[in-house]
Amino acid sequence: MAQTRSFSVSIALLAAGALFLEILDGTILTTAIPAIASEFGVGAGEVSLVLVAYLVAAAVGIPAAGWLSDRFGVRPVFLLALLVFTVASLICALAPNLGLLIAARVLQGLGGALLVPVGRLAVIRGTDPKDLLDAIAFLTWPALVAPVIAPVLGGLITDTIGWRWIFFINVPLGIIALIAGVVILPRETKVSTGSFDAVGFIGVAIIMVALTICAELLTTEVDHRGLYALTLVAIAAITTGFITWWLRTPGRLFDVTVLSIQSFRVGNASGSIYRLVITAVPFMFTLLFQLSFGWSATMAGVMVVALFAGNVAIKPFTTPIIRKFAFKPVLIFSNAAGAIVLASFLFVTAETPLAVIGVLLFVSGALRSLGFSAYNTLQFVDIGPEQTNNANVLSATLHQLGMSLGIAVGVIAISLAPTFAWAFPLAAALFILPLLGAAMLPPSSGASALETKQPKYPKIKSDKKVSENL
Repeated sequence: MAQTRSFSVSIALLAAGALFLEILDGTILTTAIPAIASEFGVGAGEVSLVLVAYLVAAAVGIPAAGWLSDRFGVRPVFLLALLVFTVASLICALAPNLGLLIAARVLQGLGGALLVPVGRLAVIRGTDPKDLLDAIAFLTWPALVAPVIAPVLGGLITDTIGWRWIFFINVPLGIIALIAGVVILPRETKVSTGSFDAVGFIGVAIIMVALTICAELLTTEVDHRGLYALTLVAIAAITTGFITWWLRTPGRLFDVTVLSIQSFRVGNASGSIYRLVITAVPFMFTLLFQLSFGWSATMAGVMVVALFAGNVAIKPFTTPIIRKFAFKPVLIFSNAAGAIVLASFLFVTAETPLAVIGVLLFVSGALRSLGFSAYNTLQFVDIGPEQTNNANVLSATLHQLGMSLGIAVGVIAISLAPTFAWAFPLAAALFILPLLGAAMLPPSSGASALETKQPKYPKIKSDKKVSENL
């Protein structure tokens, strides 16, 4: 007899496809910057605003997704986000100048910002913890695959049919997703909600924008970039202090009491650092192969696809592995082994056999897939239905921030290293933080996702008391 799932596979596939488009478009233009600059007759530095505009817009839009989903329902918000993303992609493809392209990318980023948390909410809302591993598995692969294949795909499209087709391709895909959404998404998903927390939203937006721009400054060659970055970090820190105080009152943009649940806290605090490192890794490998080994961009991109192969190869086994060994051992292993494999590139040179490099990349990809799946599931296993939307949006905000800062971490590691090769053990050292977080987890963490019986959700203390202790 076929196994009955508590979530819709068709909705999970739709959400995963939309998530893939959103993440892909955040990085795919990297290899197209020279072509865009040449066509518009501007410098590459000016074109980099096309990338920053998208990331900033996505960072700003995500915190509002939870309230919008509650107020208007998952279906209309998700379909509107798809429509905005698709129309914006068409405008990007037809943009006659850089200014309109940047404006369209802002619109595209706002549409993409809603796709991520709203699509995930459509999947996990109402999903039993025993099915959560399977549900999250659908939503994990886009975040692993998109950043790896984006440079190769962007380069191929740019070199063959032109950079505008990077956006043209989104149009038919967006239309297909819209039609699928109209057919399969449930209609009645609204829940009661209070007024929108405008002060909290503006504060979180300032934090996200400041840190995102700071990360982009660290990856570019501009005068006084260190001073600008420190200024933005200071702005974000001051705003964080105010917002932390503001969010202590119930009914704000985020309900911070959800952080009292250890599995959610570890899944996001440790998990954000883990995602930050694995986001930096493909970027670092590409630079190593091109700048240090002297490989062509095509060869470097093809070799990095070995990460993608590792992701895909391990994917059918991630859920069985987590079910067999539980979350804590899997997270300890994926962090420790991931650090060892990454640090081993200290000894990899241009003379190292390609087969050895390929195997190391493959293993690294498999480990990142295993850890990513475990963190993405752990954060929701102890979340009750009434906290799902709040936890989902808070998690999505932290994820977006972690991915935005990822490449900056790679740049910092490279700049601090005495030689290029030493950047890899420096980056690997960051795995110590999520490793410690995993080690402090109780052995029973996430047990409800590994059992078939009805879970008992942990009780959350009153908003005021827990907020005061955070």
